[in-house]
Amino acid sequence: MGLQIGDRAPEVVLPSHTLERVALKEVLGGRPTVIHFFPLAFSSTCTAQLCTARDQQPELAGLDAQVVAISVDSPYVLSRYREALGADYLFLSDFNREASVGFGVLRQAPVGPGLLNASDRAAFVVDGAGVIRYAWHSTNPGLLPPFEEIREAVSRLAGV
Repeated sequence: MGLQIGDRAPEVVLPSHTLERVALKEVLGGRPTVIHFFPLAFSSTCTAQLCTARDQQPELAGLDAQVVAISVDSPYVLSRYREALGADYLFLSDFNREASVGFGVLRQAPVGPGLLNASDRAAFVVDGAGVIRYAWHSTNPGLLPPFEEIREAVSRLAGV
């Protein structure tokens, strides 16, 4: 079971799409953050998830929130994927599965033929202090997060 509302986000350090090591607690930096976990780059449902996150980002930025995407893909793959999507938010590689385990979203079943140990699809809204304020997790890789609920969670944090 994944982290729930009121839990603290794990303190992990992951490589970014620019190959820099990034501490999640530093990313939070005192502002709300939407964290999207996705199973595999360049797959259709993941693309739909991250394009919707890309399109929702300006509204979230207006609420002083940011978006972060995390998958088990390598930072090299994530760099290409981010570019292909036209996304300008942070992508983090969980190649060693530290964040997936810490957030409780490491997939137990294969995501495809012989593809083990990917992340489930999940979305978290974390406040600036690192506390989970919204959590959604699905073992169905074809299901998209409820983006309206995510936006509403961020709005509540912003007091709107």
